[in-house]
Amino acid sequence: MPRDWVFPIVFACFVGVVVWFAHEIHGFLSPPSDTVTVPSFVGQSFGDASSSAQRMHLTAVEVDHATSDRYPKGVVVTQRPEAGTKVREGRQVSFVVSDGMVSRLMPDLRYQSMREVELDLSRAHLQLGKVTSVKSDVVPEGHVIAQDPQPLANVYEGGTVNLTVSKGGIAEITLPSFVGMKVDDARTLAHKLGVKLGQLVWTPLGAHGPAHGVIARQSVAPGTKVAPYDPVSLQVSAGPNESGYLLRQVHLLVSVPVPQGIGPGQSVKVVLRMRDATGQYDIYRAYAQPGQKLDFTVAALGTSVVDFFVDDVLVGETRLGNEPAAVYDRRPKTSPSPGATP
Repeated sequence: MPRDWVFPIVFACFVGVVVWFAHEIHGFLSPPSDTVTVPSFVGQSFGDASSSAQRMHLTAVEVDHATSDRYPKGVVVTQRPEAGTKVREGRQVSFVVSDGMVSRLMPDLRYQSMREVELDLSRAHLQLGKVTSVKSDVVPEGHVIAQDPQPLANVYEGGTVNLTVSKGGIAEITLPSFVGMKVDDARTLAHKLGVKLGQLVWTPLGAHGPAHGVIARQSVAPGTKVAPYDPVSLQVSAGPNESGYLLRQVHLLVSVPVPQGIGPGQSVKVVLRMRDATGQYDIYRAYAQPGQKLDFTVAALGTSVVDFFVDDVLVGETRLGNEPAAVYDRRPKTSPSPGATP
C-alpha cells in the first residue's frame, strides 16, 4: 500500500467510529419511535399497576414498602420514573407500596430514663414529641413521670409521644425519728416531709415490746439525709401479746421483660408466685405486654420470696424478708426452780 494512503484510511476509520458512537449515544438519550409515556400508577393496587404496566410493555417491580396514613395497604405510594416521562418499551418502573397504618401497643415508659425511652421508641417506630419538665419528689431527675398516649394504647408507626419528665424536687430530706410514733402518725409525717415509706414490717416483739401499731425501728437512722424517692422501711410492733411470724407489706414494681423473638403487639404469660409461711400461691397470673409495668402492694408472712415467670420460664426472684432464727410464742416465761440446771 502506498504510504500516502495510510493517513486517509486511518482518518476515515476514526471518523466512522466517531459517527457510530455518536449514533449509539443519540439512540440511548433520545428514545426511538417505540416509546411509551409513563402514566401515574400512584393510588392503584400493586396488582392493577403491574397489569397496566404489562399492557404498555413496561416491567413493574416492587422495590420497597412504606407506612402511610393516606394509602391503604398494598397500594402504590410512589413510582420511578414519574408520570409523564417518555421511556422505551420494556423499561422497568419501580414501585414503593404502602403497608398502611401499622398499629402497635404504646410501650410503658414511666419511671424510665430518657436513654431507655429513646431505645423503646426506636423499637416501636415512634417519634419523641413534646417533653415537659416538672418538679417531682417521687420520680428521680431525668425519668419519665407521665406519657401521652397512655401505656398500652393503640398507636401507629411514626406517631409522636409526649412526655412529662422529672427535673427533681427537694434535693435532700433530713430524716426524722419515727420510733415511738403510731403507724398512722408516721405515715402523716412522712407525707408532710416528702419521705417515701417502703416496707412496713409488723413484728411480734414479745411481752416487753411496744404497743400494737407503734414504730419500733426504722431502716435509716434519724438525721440522715435521703433523696425523696429513697424508701425508708419501718418495723411496727404487732403488740406485746402477739407472737409468731413477721408480716411484711411490700410495694412491688415489676417490668415485664422483652423475650427474644417476640413480635410487635404480642403478649406474654406472666406469673408472680408468692412463697411464704402460709404456703405457695399466685399473686398475679395474666397476659401482659413486654415492657409493661405491674405496680401493686403485697403482704407476706415470715420468710417470703416472689418468683417471676414469663411464658413458664423463671426469669427472676425477689426475696422480701427472712424470718429470725427464733420467734416468740405465747407461753409465759417462767424462772427455773432453785437447783435446776439451766
